[in-house]
Amino acid sequence: MRRALQLAAEAIGLSDPNPRVGCVLVGDGWVAEGHTQAAGQAHAEVMALRMARERGHALAGATAYVTLEPCAHHGRTPPCCDALIEAGLRRVVVASGDPHPQVAGEGLRRLRAAGIEVQVGLLGDDSRELNIGFLSRIERGRPFVRLKVAGSIDGRSALDNGESRWITGPEARADGHQWRKRAGAVLSGIGTVLADDPRLDVRDVPTVRQPLRVIADARLQTPPDARLLDPPGEVLIVAASAEGPAAQALRARGADVRAFANAQGRIDLPALILALGDRGINELHVEAGPRLNAALLEADLVDELLIYQAPLLIGPGRALAALPALAQLADARRFHFIEALCVGADLRLRARPVPRSETVR
Repeated sequence: MRRALQLAAEAIGLSDPNPRVGCVLVGDGWVAEGHTQAAGQAHAEVMALRMARERGHALAGATAYVTLEPCAHHGRTPPCCDALIEAGLRRVVVASGDPHPQVAGEGLRRLRAAGIEVQVGLLGDDSRELNIGFLSRIERGRPFVRLKVAGSIDGRSALDNGESRWITGPEARADGHQWRKRAGAVLSGIGTVLADDPRLDVRDVPTVRQPLRVIADARLQTPPDARLLDPPGEVLIVAASAEGPAAQALRARGADVRAFANAQGRIDLPALILALGDRGINELHVEAGPRLNAALLEADLVDELLIYQAPLLIGPGRALAALPALAQLADARRFHFIEALCVGADLRLRARPVPRSETVR
């Protein structure tokens, strides 16, 4: 199953919006394996069965180790549970169930009904973590939102004049591109676009798929010659209004310009997040400035902080998030660390919110 999880990880940047799944088939003296391909192509189980047949292995009586419940519906590909049944397997070991309404236990039921021994739960937490975005979209209707920030020990993301290149080292920057690769979309704000002219694509690590680039730009200030409008990948610009010459100029550059305004004329962030879920985005990677970071945190839309902390002190400068002042410490938003790892000279921290019901006051 650990090998199956390694295979599933190879589907990062490839399988979206489908989950990342790995499969290992074990027979009498042989092993075959596979992982999910691009959407509309073969799933992990089919890839492993294909390898076994190409090598002339007898499938009857074999065991399959699969990181997610085999699908039970006709989508763009036939049901994987039927393929395992037809192969004459004796046992199927599954890491975790699939909550998708068209699966949700049906794949396991059909395997058992065919007389196949089924076990569920082996390394299930690892499987769910690998597919945390897919599970978020299916169960909550919205992507898993990961907010990435890079700063100094004293919590500054830039100097007062905006200079921020480079607070962290090359290893941390390449690692950040690995997290971009995981995401179906990268979100930033107009402040970052105007200050840094970023590309927001994946280029420091190999990938076959570029994330959707999303810019929160209420007044449509994105310059038509902004680098993020260059290929590869799609660009979505969300504004208070999607009409007028500025919108037309951005559309002429290939951008999809849409209105997502709230009553105050600002970007309706909750509506945007839900719309990205409807679009099949599993993980949303945020690389923005202090104002948009704060707005997402204030709206309780952040599921994970990805923090790169450089071993330097800046003094006065720009904060990681422009949060309002608190009247008392008990009102602070609390997180729990799930990871601390040195990446080059920098420290990578990951933290997730403590539910408000569990916050100690």
